[in-house]
Amino acid sequence: MSAVLDGAPTTGASENGSFLSKERIIAAPGFNRWLVPPAALAIHLCIGMAYGFSVFWLPLSKALGIKEAIKCGPDVGFFQQMFVTTCDWQISTLGWMYTMFFVLLGSSAAIWGGWLERVGPRKAGVVSALCWCGGMLLSALGVHTHQFWLMLLGSGVIGGIGLGLGYISPVSTLIKWFPDRRGMATGMAIMGFGGGAMIGSPLAAELIKLFATPTDVGVTQTFIVMAVVYFVFMMGGALSYRVPPSGWKPEGWTPPAAKADNAMITPHHVHVKKVWGIPQFWLVWMVLCMNVSAGIGVIGMASPMLQEVFGGSLIGVQARFGELDKAQLASIATVAAGFTALLSLFNIGGRFFWASLSDKLGRKLTYVVFFVLGGVLYFSVPGSAAAGSKLLFVAAFCIILSMYGGGFSTVPAYLADLFGTQMVGAIHGRLLTAWATAGILGPVVVNYMRDYQLGLGIPREQVYNQTMYILVGMLVVGLICNLLVRPVADKHFMTEAELAEEKRLAHDRAITADTGHGSSVRHQSPMLLVVAAWAAVGIPLAWGVYRTLLSVMQLFK
Repeated sequence: MSAVLDGAPTTGASENGSFLSKERIIAAPGFNRWLVPPAALAIHLCIGMAYGFSVFWLPLSKALGIKEAIKCGPDVGFFQQMFVTTCDWQISTLGWMYTMFFVLLGSSAAIWGGWLERVGPRKAGVVSALCWCGGMLLSALGVHTHQFWLMLLGSGVIGGIGLGLGYISPVSTLIKWFPDRRGMATGMAIMGFGGGAMIGSPLAAELIKLFATPTDVGVTQTFIVMAVVYFVFMMGGALSYRVPPSGWKPEGWTPPAAKADNAMITPHHVHVKKVWGIPQFWLVWMVLCMNVSAGIGVIGMASPMLQEVFGGSLIGVQARFGELDKAQLASIATVAAGFTALLSLFNIGGRFFWASLSDKLGRKLTYVVFFVLGGVLYFSVPGSAAAGSKLLFVAAFCIILSMYGGGFSTVPAYLADLFGTQMVGAIHGRLLTAWATAGILGPVVVNYMRDYQLGLGIPREQVYNQTMYILVGMLVVGLICNLLVRPVADKHFMTEAELAEEKRLAHDRAITADTGHGSSVRHQSPMLLVVAAWAAVGIPLAWGVYRTLLSVMQLFK
């Protein structure tokens, strides 16, 4: 990555502060701001593997039995499974790691977001790498000793903290480097989080095959190898971060004058300690929670939903799901895997597309599109399913998932518009508690409504109809909250003295004669360096897209 290649020294800051300190990474004249997004991507592509951890569940459920799981007795409950060494873990038990990822992501981002703003993205990125990769190594030990509590502690708790710090580490920095394209900048980085599983899942599957033996499922070795690879990439990204001097702006760009169409964009700054008491924060919190709740519930049930709704028609057989034999069920499962892969592509692409579009439309209008168009699409799903139109069904969910991803990538810029850029990373960290809430709410609604409908004797192909209408209701709530968002009142912003003190604590350095003006930044770094940095993250991402497209082809056979 560019850290070790960056020839431009920092602005005299090397004379003070530790190697990881914020003072050491203030960019000097000649630094190209386009080196920062690949640094963020290097971290997000690694921690994004949290979405793909389900690739480990099946082999781990047979870690002792190898070919067939050794089932625990009825007296072995969840807590006993954390310590038992004589029987295999259930997949439902393993799934708690996935839950802990996102609970810890939201809570750690909220707790340490303020610390991150003051110490800078390099130190936060290094701590994230140590936690995420160290957690994977501890999980490897847990698999080796068959101690599930070690896996929960390793990847669930320690890794979850690494997720939170790694997720928000580039947000404030990117927004400050790209004041002219806030949405696009955060969209590039957060796109990486969505793409992490697209690379990590097939990589993990290949490594498991490589290390598997007649007496070992190969997960321990896979964890170790991936931890080492991820550590190299994450450290490269963390050490490549640079922050602009205070007051920097791109060449030829001037902040837009205050007028009606950009009244939501403030030149002032809110302290993170005050956001809990500001109505706009809670309105945006609900906006994100409703958007994510609707999307995340669908992601978890995408494969069974397609199979149960269309049954044998997916493979040209006129039979319902419950009438298919074992071979036919296996065939439609392959098709459904292609559907899931297609949704992941739209999830990732939507993160960049919608966030970039929000720079033109404005953040508030972009979310109006999410909620109105999303509501129409959810409402259309029962009709397209009843008509047997796979094309309309699949297209609706592809667009819905693009807006699910777009909601994540657009919200940091929304926060910067409303609350200013000084502490936007910390404020974003607190907002991610909405994600943690949605991670529970969305799947519960979809899964329990499905079970309830089945219990009433409703045919499988119709059990999701009521759920779609409930999700429409969630989007209506989100739409109302979004429409209520207004510019933040002046009383909530920091005074000049408070802002100066916060900048001092955050080790900000203003533009001086030795730092130069930021207008030169885009032209003096060697273009070969920029190309190399983007290739370092672009090649793995292209490989992940290629592997995903191979799965997508199953949907169209």
